[in-house]
Amino acid sequence: MKTILRSQELSCPSCINKIEKALTGTEGVSTAKVHFNSGRIEVVHDAQIASTQKLVEVVRSLGYESKVSPF
Repeated sequence: MKTILRSQELSCPSCINKIEKALTGTEGVSTAKVHFNSGRIEVVHDAQIASTQKLVEVVRSLGYESKVSPF
């Protein structure tokens, strides 16, 4: 499953690395790609293992607000 999250709080390139590393380290996540300029976070994951809510919680645990995006 591919889920798109949005975060408008990304202020530096190290934010990208931190979020990508945390998400890809989450069980059930195959890939995570953060697009700095748009705040778009694309996550490919097994929804039965890593729910959409879990993905949002991982990003929030790093101190960044995030939400599921319809596109």
